Amino acid sequence: MDLTNVYSATKLKAGSRRFSAESSLGWWIGILFACAALSGGRATAQVTSPSTTLKITTTSCPAGTQLRAYAGCTMAATGGTPPYTFSINSNANISPLPEGMSISASTGEITSSLIGGQGTYTPQFIVTDSTSTQASKSINIVINGSNAFLHTIFPSNSIFHHRVDQATTGLPVDTSPAAPIYSGYQSATVKAFFGRDSYASFPNGIPAIEVPYNQADVAVTTTLYQSYFTSGPIPAYAPVEGTSRSTGDRHVLVYVEAGGGNHPALYEMWQGIYEDGPWTDSSNAVWSDVAGNALTPQGDGTSDAAGLPVSPLLVNADEVIGTGTTEAPKGTVKHPIRFTVNNMLNYWVWPATETAGTGSCTQNGTTIPVASQIYQATPPSSCTMTGPAGEIYRLKASVTTPACASTSPQSNIIITAFRDYGIILADNGDSGGLIGTPDGRWNDNDLSCLTSLTLADFEPVNVSSLMVSDDSGATH
Repeated sequence: MDLTNVYSATKLKAGSRRFSAESSLGWWIGILFACAALSGGRATAQVTSPSTTLKITTTSCPAGTQLRAYAGCTMAATGGTPPYTFSINSNANISPLPEGMSISASTGEITSSLIGGQGTYTPQFIVTDSTSTQASKSINIVINGSNAFLHTIFPSNSIFHHRVDQATTGLPVDTSPAAPIYSGYQSATVKAFFGRDSYASFPNGIPAIEVPYNQADVAVTTTLYQSYFTSGPIPAYAPVEGTSRSTGDRHVLVYVEAGGGNHPALYEMWQGIYEDGPWTDSSNAVWSDVAGNALTPQGDGTSDAAGLPVSPLLVNADEVIGTGTTEAPKGTVKHPIRFTVNNMLNYWVWPATETAGTGSCTQNGTTIPVASQIYQATPPSSCTMTGPAGEIYRLKASVTTPACASTSPQSNIIITAFRDYGIILADNGDSGGLIGTPDGRWNDNDLSCLTSLTLADFEPVNVSSLMVSDDSGATH
């Protein structure tokens, strides 16, 4: 008689309790040998101990920093039947590892010689034993950004670095009928579409990365809209907005350092997809010399609905923290911050170069062709919609700083930027969406203070007196 894998004794009689194999094992063996003795035969008892349940025992992984090597993290497992194989859940609704990281299938070690991603990723780790039994665990991997380069894009006399507060500049309110934020959106709160915590397991915000001047070019195929380049210095580890598993905008923003006789440059893609060597995108744009002020040609579009560069208009943790810390930041934001509304007006004003909106305007009874540039210096007579692409809005001087800012230092610095540099209408999306980079150094509770403000607290600024040319971001 063979007692292999016996885990519990059967009931001895109705209503009696169960005995575990361990507590009743001697009883069963005694019965066996008694039976064997009575029959003159021989009994053999083979008992196999139950294995423990397969599980991942690692509970956390250390944080990392973009553009640096990763300190490392190893998935450990127990139970089941070794050897183990480790992997990442490939479900499109679950975050992959940060760009530039990989996991060893045999050891579970997570490594990277250079981290490309930033923000919080929540991949689901899977361990598979030799019997194909699986166990999984979701673990956050938090990556601090390295985005100090963003404030260097375009020179100091660019409109993208010009103050717009009335006290310092004297710039008036834009009274054009096209200028105000649409009345139906003014009750929308300002909200950070960026932060530390993951959003549905993915990093929250638009990432950006800096590469050296000699970064190798790879092929880039554009499948939908305009293309300024068919090859570019886009590394395999370049972070993608929402990661490669996103079905959204998937911006890829790459700043190339000056060197080798080349100017610093900015490459931006919309809906970028890495294809194991080359990339594809739905549109792209390049600014080949961001030490200068040249804008993209009027009406040609970029990776942004307003025809603006995305990178220099993102609020990022490096500029907010400055020489301080996450808890006590000491930085300043010296540029307008890009924001969205549900639908922009179907026109643009300088410094934008494109639009994707709704509504129309007239000039002296004649409809102005939609999807074209209008001018603050010679505004339209009337409009059926308001809020053109590229319009800059500043926090009204009459609006008091929210009380929560006294205990929300990151928000306080951003609110100061609202007064001094404003926000710039850049895309269609949720009304009041403020766009920044994902970063492990943001404090999401702090950033919630921004919701104390609404779009009604902002006024359009007439910057026409600053414009040198509509093809240049330079200011007088």
